[in-house]
Amino acid sequence: MFKRFIKPVYAHCDVPCGIYETDTMTHAAATCKRMVEKYEELKDDLHDHEHKNQFFRIVMTKEKHAQKCKDELYLLWSDYFKPEHLEKFPNLHDTFWQATKQCGKVKQALSLEECDKLIEMVHNISHMFADSKK
Repeated sequence: MFKRFIKPVYAHCDVPCGIYETDTMTHAAATCKRMVEKYEELKDDLHDHEHKNQFFRIVMTKEKHAQKCKDELYLLWSDYFKPEHLEKFPNLHDTFWQATKQCGKVKQALSLEECDKLIEMVHNISHMFADSKK
């Protein structure tokens, strides 16, 4: 009877658990680039159904991983970094804001250049995260 009212909920624990990492966002950004590379290999041969199907799967995977990267960035930004981190990283907010905006650019295009920008931004944030623990 109540089963129809039960919906899955997805959230970080907010205990706070203290378990944070940047590997997931790094992997997601790299996956976006790999999907664009696979598209580049395929783009001249989109006339048959199998190639069209593969094209759609590539784009859907890129979209999913760009959103995953964005979600992981938001999580780290909102849950891990605290006001006291601003002393060490005065441009922390802008850095994260720009990276989340870049995820949107990756979603909007099939561009290796945009993927490379995201990978670089995530790399820089990974270093900020590591440096924050010192």
